Amino acid sequence: MSAAETTKRPRTPRAKAPVCPAAEGPVTPIGRHWTPKPHQEELFFALRGGCKRADVAAHRRWGKDEVALAWAAEAAIRTQGTYWHLLPEAAQAKKAIWDAINPHTGKRRIDEAFPREVRHKRWEADMKVELKNGSTWQVAGSDNYNSLVGSPPVGVVFSEWSLAKPEAWGYLRPILAENGGWALFLWTPRGLNHATRAFESASCGRRSG
Repeated sequence: MSAAETTKRPRTPRAKAPVCPAAEGPVTPIGRHWTPKPHQEELFFALRGGCKRADVAAHRRWGKDEVALAWAAEAAIRTQGTYWHLLPEAAQAKKAIWDAINPHTGKRRIDEAFPREVRHKRWEADMKVELKNGSTWQVAGSDNYNSLVGSPPVGVVFSEWSLAKPEAWGYLRPILAENGGWALFLWTPRGLNHATRAFESASCGRRSG
């Protein structure tokens, strides 16, 4: 990418996912029926079809975390492993994901994604869920990425990626590359930063990691 290209303002917010085979059929995350809205379909089915990296630059009402929760739930029940949903700070993660209530149902979003019938244990203090198949899913702050303990993750969501420390991806990238894991980057454009540069590079046909 030329120097001129790197100084452009972000394009109109939109979702971008690598071109991958799309999986067909209804989406059925654990314990509930959930179908992506039309504008979410490309992203969800790309992930379901095997994509390892997806970059989503979209407005706040797009439903980025909703898709991420649905996909993490499905991935965790399909493949035993460790899954993380990271926001820039733990306090944000608690408010936006762990304690979040679905206004349409009045239920906690984590209870909809990981209901009792598939959940073995839940730790409120650690914002962590263990499924009956041995998978774990945890909400945390990406500012303390190197303090998370346990098995290396096989799936990571970076929510509010444009506000997070880019070093977090530098730390986790080789781990996911080694175990074939996936990463999902969710963000709202906020000027020129590491998220914008990565997105623009991908839109030019190049994607690292």
